[in-house]
Amino acid sequence: MRKIRQSRKLQNVRYDVRGPILLEAQRLEAEGHHILKLNIGNTAPFGFDAPEAIVADIVHHLPDAQGYSDSQGIYPARTAVAQYYQSHGLRDVGVDDVFIGNGVSELIGMVLQAFLDDGNEILVPAPDYPLWTGAVTLSGGTAVHYECDESNGWNPDLVDIEAKITEHTQGLVIINPNNPTGAVYSEDVVKGLIDIARRHELVVFADEIYEKIIFDDAVHHHAATYAGSDVLCLTFSGLSKAYRVCGYRAGWLMISGPKEVAEDFLEGLTLVANMRMCANVPAQHAIQTALGGYQSVEELVVPGGRFYEQSKLASRLLNEIPGVSNVEPMGALYCFPRLDPEVYPIDDDEAFVIELLRAKKILVTHGTGFNWPRPDHFRLVTLPDAHVLEEAIGRIAEFLETRR
Repeated sequence: MRKIRQSRKLQNVRYDVRGPILLEAQRLEAEGHHILKLNIGNTAPFGFDAPEAIVADIVHHLPDAQGYSDSQGIYPARTAVAQYYQSHGLRDVGVDDVFIGNGVSELIGMVLQAFLDDGNEILVPAPDYPLWTGAVTLSGGTAVHYECDESNGWNPDLVDIEAKITEHTQGLVIINPNNPTGAVYSEDVVKGLIDIARRHELVVFADEIYEKIIFDDAVHHHAATYAGSDVLCLTFSGLSKAYRVCGYRAGWLMISGPKEVAEDFLEGLTLVANMRMCANVPAQHAIQTALGGYQSVEELVVPGGRFYEQSKLASRLLNEIPGVSNVEPMGALYCFPRLDPEVYPIDDDEAFVIELLRAKKILVTHGTGFNWPRPDHFRLVTLPDAHVLEEAIGRIAEFLETRR
């Protein structure tokens, strides 16, 4: 019979956070092994429950959520998002500038499908959240990676960005706070990124899903604040992380800047939004309650809070392993440690993490899975309780001892 093959559009698309390593973990689980999954920032399995008010509001509105909504989302949710950004200084945004989606992931795909033509280039950070590179590629574009500088707190290298702009460059992706590094960009860095976009007439795609998960004296700066009226800025955020409802799939896109020059693109985005009918309606009812109510995440990101303490513990334990260095995260839910190539000469980091998985039953993600160009990093989720993190990183240290 004729073989049924995948589309050629998928030839250069990767999503290794849930790739071959997860398949190997599932095989080991089927054999009866317990695998500690530190590969994905899924809050619920680690005991982080949704705020009760959010769950109650969804339940209360279920009778009213049986039909399709407007393709951009229900009015109360979009109003709450618009008012949230208005309260952060973006006075010119309104309800019509907001699209609700099944999480940020869906909205990224929708936007890039509406925006990209074959051969267009988008500047994407390295390392990145790999959905960005995959979605750019699947939409017909080319992801051009600019390096973030580990020796400078994982800040973007502005000179490298400028050097990689060509006549085909159409947009600039900013992931702040950054996944996987945990970097939180200063005001000067954010302004520098926006200035590059302004000089080269690029659209800014600002992924800010971790904006409420920041530590110590770090401050999150919305890219749209500095984009002003002359840089089109598309801001992505949602409830998954800060409100611990990953499975509800409730995210949003907020559009700011010179919308009058983007009417054709916005018409295309509306078309794509109409084609998927709407985001799931019950979860949309959580948005107004989440943004307007008590912000319980604030208890988690200060000393004594689990997000804070677990991030600090993981970073410290990793740095105590010979040949391992980790830039302390200032936000998000991950560590992205470096394995000194002089101590651990690794040629294939995917094979390395599979060996770790088989030997110690710990599932992490290799650094090249985040489009980092060298096989000398891995990402570890910092969501488990302190004693579980200590056990997990202890096992990693034992494994690395056999590789030195």
